[in-house]
Amino acid sequence: MTDTIRVLITDDHPVFRQGLKGLLQALGVDVVGEAENGPDAVRLAAELQPDVVVMDLHMPGGNGIEATRTITRTSPRIGVLVLTMFRDDDSVFAAMRAGARGYLLKESGAEEIARAVRAVAAGEAIYGPEIARRVLTYFTDMPDPKRAAFPELTDREREVLGLIAQGRSNPEIAATLFLSQKTVRNHVSNIFMKLHVADRAQAIVVAREAGLGESTRH
Repeated sequence: MTDTIRVLITDDHPVFRQGLKGLLQALGVDVVGEAENGPDAVRLAAELQPDVVVMDLHMPGGNGIEATRTITRTSPRIGVLVLTMFRDDDSVFAAMRAGARGYLLKESGAEEIARAVRAVAAGEAIYGPEIARRVLTYFTDMPDPKRAAFPELTDREREVLGLIAQGRSNPEIAATLFLSQKTVRNHVSNIFMKLHVADRAQAIVVAREAGLGESTRH
């Protein structure tokens, strides 16, 4: 970026603010303001319209999550970079849901912080290595909600149920899965028994409530 990046620093520790300010200024970043709590950050962000707000999360007088949510809602062009000591999942995902574009730990090096400020100013999302691993692990370990909804079904029965939820008839299911109609009837019967439903209509309702059958027929 050729234009100078304008940054608002939000942290309740004056010594940390001054250290971060000196670091950023040495790298050519224009620190346009400082706030010591969430409400001050919201007010100064609206007034100064910085490119980036560097935001601590837990501060007396107003937390950074609510401030982030307000800033990103009222001034979408402003990017929020969380810089905090908190590495727990609740803090990370609360910040992401509030609209933060980046999340770094305060132990991050100067180059990493500077790179994150530039990235957020450019509209990118950036996370420190440990935070990125936590996010990846979270989504990798998430169970398939469709599988979790019907643990009593086999993979094939779940596949058949998905087609039932799309409104497919037994012959259509047989053709789609390259099965005999008798095999499909057996699967359907097992599904009804395991899900304790009386008929196809009830099975469709149960399946769609669990997210199956989202594909529509043409």
